[in-house]
Amino acid sequence: MLILFNKPYGVICQFSPAEAKPTLKDYINISNIYPAGRLDTDSEGLLLLTDDGALQHKIADPAHKLPKTYWAEVEGAATDSAIAPLRKGVDLGDFMTKPAMVRVLPAPPSPDQLWPRTPPVRIRRNIPTSWLEIVISEGKNRQVRRMTAKVGLPTLRLVRIAIGPWRVDGLTSGKWQRVAHDAL
Repeated sequence: MLILFNKPYGVICQFSPAEAKPTLKDYINISNIYPAGRLDTDSEGLLLLTDDGALQHKIADPAHKLPKTYWAEVEGAATDSAIAPLRKGVDLGDFMTKPAMVRVLPAPPSPDQLWPRTPPVRIRRNIPTSWLEIVISEGKNRQVRRMTAKVGLPTLRLVRIAIGPWRVDGLTSGKWQRVAHDAL
Protein backbone atom coordinates (compact mmCIF):
# COMPACT_ATOMS: atom_id res chain seq x y z
CA MET A 1 0.00 0.00 0.00
CA LEU A 2 1.21 3.50 -0.81
CA ILE A 3 -0.43 6.65 0.55
CA LEU A 4 0.12 10.16 -0.84
CA PHE A 5 -0.56 12.71 1.89
CA ASN A 6 -0.62 16.48 1.53
CA LYS A 7 0.88 17.36 4.91
CA PRO A 8 -0.28 20.72 6.27
CA TYR A 9 2.05 23.23 7.86
CA GLY A 10 2.60 22.50 11.55
CA VAL A 11 1.95 18.74 11.41
CA ILE A 12 4.65 16.49 12.88
CA CYS A 13 5.66 13.49 10.73
CA GLN A 14 4.96 10.83 13.33
CA PHE A 15 1.95 8.86 14.53
CA SER A 16 2.74 8.99 18.25
CA PRO A 17 1.15 11.90 20.13
CA ALA A 18 3.07 15.16 20.45
CA GLU A 19 2.29 17.80 23.02
CA ALA A 20 0.11 20.54 21.52
CA LYS A 21 1.02 19.63 17.91
CA PRO A 22 -1.02 17.68 15.36
CA THR A 23 0.53 14.46 14.04
CA LEU A 24 -0.13 12.10 11.14
CA LYS A 25 -2.58 10.21 13.37
CA ASP A 26 -4.88 13.26 13.31
CA TYR A 27 -5.23 12.86 9.53
CA ILE A 28 -4.66 9.21 8.62
CA ASN A 29 -6.43 6.39 10.45
CA ILE A 30 -4.65 3.39 8.93
CA SER A 31 -2.56 1.07 11.05
CA ASN A 32 0.92 -0.25 10.24
CA ILE A 33 1.97 2.40 7.74
CA TYR A 34 5.05 4.54 8.10
CA PRO A 35 6.43 7.66 6.44
CA ALA A 36 8.95 7.03 3.69
CA GLY A 37 11.15 9.98 4.61
CA ARG A 38 10.22 13.06 6.56
CA LEU A 39 9.02 16.59 6.03
CA ASP A 40 9.81 19.29 8.59
CA THR A 41 6.96 20.50 10.77
CA ASP A 42 7.15 23.96 9.17
CA SER A 43 7.17 22.55 5.63
CA GLU A 44 4.14 21.25 3.79
CA GLY A 45 3.18 19.16 0.83
CA LEU A 46 3.78 15.61 -0.34
CA LEU A 47 4.60 12.92 2.19
CA LEU A 48 4.59 9.26 1.15
CA LEU A 49 3.56 6.54 3.61
CA THR A 50 3.64 2.78 3.12
CA ASP A 51 3.34 -0.58 4.82
CA ASP A 52 6.01 -2.05 2.51
CA GLY A 53 9.48 -1.90 4.11
CA ALA A 54 11.33 -2.44 0.80
CA LEU A 55 9.37 0.34 -0.88
CA GLN A 56 9.92 2.63 2.11
CA HIS A 57 13.66 2.03 1.79
CA LYS A 58 13.65 2.72 -1.98
CA ILE A 59 11.80 5.99 -1.49
CA ALA A 60 13.74 7.29 1.53
CA ASP A 61 17.29 6.08 0.84
CA PRO A 62 19.39 8.73 -0.95
CA ALA A 63 21.25 5.91 -2.74
CA HIS A 64 18.18 5.54 -4.97
CA LYS A 65 18.35 9.25 -5.87
CA LEU A 66 14.62 9.85 -6.22
CA PRO A 67 14.24 13.51 -7.13
CA LYS A 68 12.30 15.64 -4.68
CA THR A 69 10.68 18.76 -6.13
CA TYR A 70 9.96 21.77 -3.93
CA TRP A 71 8.39 25.15 -4.44
CA ALA A 72 10.02 27.68 -2.15
CA GLU A 73 8.84 31.20 -1.50
CA VAL A 74 11.98 33.08 -0.63
CA GLU A 75 12.69 36.53 0.72
CA GLY A 76 14.45 38.71 -1.84
CA ALA A 77 14.74 38.95 -5.61
CA ALA A 78 15.85 35.62 -7.01
CA THR A 79 18.07 36.42 -9.97
CA ASP A 80 20.05 33.95 -12.08
CA SER A 81 23.25 35.05 -10.35
CA ALA A 82 21.66 34.62 -6.91
CA ILE A 83 20.57 31.04 -7.60
CA ALA A 84 23.66 29.99 -9.59
CA PRO A 85 25.42 28.57 -6.49
CA LEU A 86 22.43 26.28 -5.86
CA ARG A 87 22.98 24.79 -9.33
CA LYS A 88 26.63 24.08 -8.53
CA GLY A 89 26.25 22.78 -4.97
CA VAL A 90 26.44 24.74 -1.74
CA ASP A 91 28.85 24.23 1.14
CA LEU A 92 26.65 24.14 4.24
CA GLY A 93 29.55 23.62 6.63
CA ASP A 94 28.71 20.05 7.61
CA PHE A 95 28.32 18.86 4.00
CA MET A 96 28.44 20.01 0.40
CA THR A 97 25.12 19.69 -1.39
CA LYS A 98 24.90 18.08 -4.78
CA PRO A 99 23.96 20.42 -7.62
CA ALA A 100 20.24 21.18 -7.63
CA MET A 101 18.00 21.90 -10.57
CA VAL A 102 16.64 25.37 -9.83
CA ARG A 103 14.46 27.77 -11.73
CA VAL A 104 12.68 30.96 -10.82
CA LEU A 105 8.94 30.53 -11.19
CA PRO A 106 7.64 33.37 -13.38
CA ALA A 107 4.72 34.03 -11.01
CA PRO A 108 3.54 32.75 -7.66
CA PRO A 109 1.67 29.44 -7.93
CA SER A 110 -2.03 30.01 -8.58
CA PRO A 111 -4.72 29.00 -6.07
CA ASP A 112 -5.53 25.90 -8.14
CA GLN A 113 -1.85 24.85 -7.92
CA LEU A 114 -1.19 25.76 -4.30
CA TRP A 115 -3.52 25.95 -1.32
CA PRO A 116 -3.45 28.83 1.20
CA ARG A 117 -1.20 28.24 4.19
CA THR A 118 -2.56 28.43 7.73
CA PRO A 119 -1.19 30.57 9.27
CA PRO A 120 -0.25 32.71 6.27
CA VAL A 121 3.37 33.65 5.63
CA ARG A 122 4.30 37.01 7.16
CA ILE A 123 5.18 39.33 4.31
CA ARG A 124 7.07 42.57 4.77
CA ARG A 125 5.97 45.32 2.38
CA ASN A 126 9.44 46.65 1.59
CA ILE A 127 11.09 43.31 0.89
CA PRO A 128 10.23 41.47 -2.33
CA THR A 129 9.64 37.74 -2.45
CA SER A 130 10.27 35.22 -5.22
CA TRP A 131 9.20 31.65 -5.92
CA LEU A 132 11.73 28.96 -6.85
CA GLU A 133 11.32 25.42 -8.05
CA ILE A 134 14.13 23.34 -6.56
CA VAL A 135 14.80 19.69 -7.38
CA ILE A 136 17.24 17.76 -5.19
CA SER A 137 18.07 14.08 -4.87
CA GLU A 138 19.40 14.21 -1.32
CA GLY A 139 17.08 15.35 1.44
CA LYS A 140 19.17 16.02 4.51
CA ASN A 141 17.71 17.81 7.52
CA ARG A 142 16.34 21.23 6.49
CA GLN A 143 18.49 21.10 3.38
CA VAL A 144 16.47 23.35 1.06
CA ARG A 145 16.00 26.00 3.76
CA ARG A 146 19.73 25.94 4.55
CA MET A 147 20.65 26.15 0.86
CA THR A 148 18.46 29.17 0.12
CA ALA A 149 19.60 30.93 3.30
CA LYS A 150 23.24 30.35 2.33
CA VAL A 151 22.73 32.22 -0.95
CA GLY A 152 20.91 35.11 0.75
CA LEU A 153 17.35 34.05 -0.07
CA PRO A 154 15.80 32.81 3.19
CA THR A 155 12.83 30.48 2.71
CA LEU A 156 9.47 31.80 3.89
CA ARG A 157 7.34 28.88 2.69
CA LEU A 158 8.45 25.44 1.55
CA VAL A 159 6.14 23.02 -0.24
CA ARG A 160 7.19 19.59 -1.54
CA ILE A 161 5.36 19.07 -4.81
CA ALA A 162 6.77 15.70 -5.92
CA ILE A 163 8.89 12.72 -4.96
CA GLY A 164 10.02 10.72 -7.98
CA PRO A 165 6.93 9.93 -10.08
CA TRP A 166 4.41 10.89 -7.37
CA ARG A 167 2.92 14.39 -7.19
CA VAL A 168 0.66 16.21 -4.76
CA ASP A 169 -1.48 17.59 -7.62
CA GLY A 170 -5.18 17.48 -6.87
CA LEU A 171 -4.79 16.77 -3.14
CA THR A 172 -5.90 19.58 -0.87
CA SER A 173 -4.01 20.24 2.33
CA GLY A 174 -4.68 17.55 4.95
CA LYS A 175 -6.06 15.01 2.44
CA TRP A 176 -4.60 11.68 1.34
CA GLN A 177 -5.16 8.99 -1.26
CA ARG A 178 -4.01 5.44 -1.99
CA VAL A 179 -2.11 4.91 -5.22
CA ALA A 180 -0.51 2.03 -7.08
CA HIS A 181 3.19 1.76 -6.39
CA ASP A 182 4.48 -0.20 -9.34
CA ALA A 183 6.27 2.95 -10.56
CA LEU A 184 9.57 1.90 -8.92
